[in-house]
Amino acid sequence: MDNSSGVGVIDKAAHVLDALEAGPTTLAQLVAATGLARPTVHRLALALIHHRLVARDIQGRFVLGSRLVELASAAGEDRLIASAGPILMQLRDATGESSQIFRRQGEWRVCVASAERPIGLRDTIPVGTQLSMKAGSAAQVLLAWEDHDRLLEGLQSARFTPTVLAGVRRRGWGQSLGEREPGVASVSAPVRGPSGRVIAAVSISGPIERLTRQPGRLHAEVVCNAGRLLTEALRKNND
Repeated sequence: MDNSSGVGVIDKAAHVLDALEAGPTTLAQLVAATGLARPTVHRLALALIHHRLVARDIQGRFVLGSRLVELASAAGEDRLIASAGPILMQLRDATGESSQIFRRQGEWRVCVASAERPIGLRDTIPVGTQLSMKAGSAAQVLLAWEDHDRLLEGLQSARFTPTVLAGVRRRGWGQSLGEREPGVASVSAPVRGPSGRVIAAVSISGPIERLTRQPGRLHAEVVCNAGRLLTEALRKNND
């Protein structure tokens, strides 16, 4: 069967990406797997690295890049949003705080769904709001399970530390106190796609006066449960 599209450079790039599906691959292994000339494979791999479709691991081997994860997350966003409404409303009602889902887009995290606290003092984050990846519990969660290089890059100028992210990975949730905005606290948990990768963060946020200086102690369990429900919904939708 001929898988050629008739556009040579695209076909060759696709061969490279297909070869990387099996895991970390050296240049020699890429050449063997694709049947392409070594200079051609090297040139294509470097071009794909430029666009973050390919990356290198700590041993210098070629691996699939983080941009593919972002594109896959975008493809799954409709399923995520379709499942989000009832779960976010349950989370809001259980905690009394505004609830949101954030997804990473490049150097930002974007609110893709929310359920606002109806009355009283609240942290309002409309759908479509872009926030920094350098502060806040959702940023912690979206960064904590990234590969080593992206983790180090994300920590540059961040309001949180490697120790904080290690705690997020260990506990399975993050919290913040005034990181993004003075007086605002938040708790976030991961939402995982069918492959197990973290594709979003589910959060609650509100004034420190209500959430206290240990918001995770109050609300981590219910926020983590919302993350599990969203993860299960995505898995079912993928079956």
